[in-house]
Amino acid sequence: MEKLNFVKNGVLRLPPGFRFHPTDEELVVQYLRRKVLACPLPASIIPEVDVCKADPWDLPGDLEQERYFFSTREAKYPNTNRSNRATISGYWKATGIDKQIVTSRSNQAVGMKKTLVFYRGKAPNGCRTDWIMHEYRVVSTETAASNAPPNKKNQTQNNVVPMENWVLCRIFLKKRSAKNDEEGLQSCNQRIDRADLNLAPSSSSSVSSGITQVSNNDTDDHEESSCCNSFPYFRRKP
Repeated sequence: MEKLNFVKNGVLRLPPGFRFHPTDEELVVQYLRRKVLACPLPASIIPEVDVCKADPWDLPGDLEQERYFFSTREAKYPNTNRSNRATISGYWKATGIDKQIVTSRSNQAVGMKKTLVFYRGKAPNGCRTDWIMHEYRVVSTETAASNAPPNKKNQTQNNVVPMENWVLCRIFLKKRSAKNDEEGLQSCNQRIDRADLNLAPSSSSSVSSGITQVSNNDTDDHEESSCCNSFPYFRRKP
């Protein structure tokens, strides 16, 4: 049987009436782990894209929908595991604690989900936007044990054993009202302008005293978007 291919020119193209709504477990077990192990995928539906080579609004696909990409992690510094998440006009910043992905039947840890928020500008004075990314990675039992809460570490094995650099990214724009969007953009531009002033050398004490110190204590209060928890991956619109 010929494998279904829904990716054309790097963009997901589903038949009318169908949507791609996988659960976290399905993304890790049926897609990402198969990608890491070079096994056949259920369908060619997730394109390979380096998500940090472009800003989120320039990535392939419909901006109004959740978009999924296979990507690879690039090390920020040699001999380190820290990822480089800088883009053309900003950067992705991790928020919160990584969530462990477990199977529904055996409760076995199979992956981790990291939530990131996109910031415009340069770190650490970037301006937070409404672009969200869920980055999924495959882990072994040992890696899951190292990331588990203290009360659950004794349920798994020891030490970290990462599995490959492939990750699966879900990117979407968190919706909010037009009024809040306008206020957020104005505040963002003001912060970037102030940051530029702080970087410029002051010619006199009177000029430097007039610059307002920019606060970088942003609150990472992102609420993860929910996804459907039942099979199949493709559902016909009612």
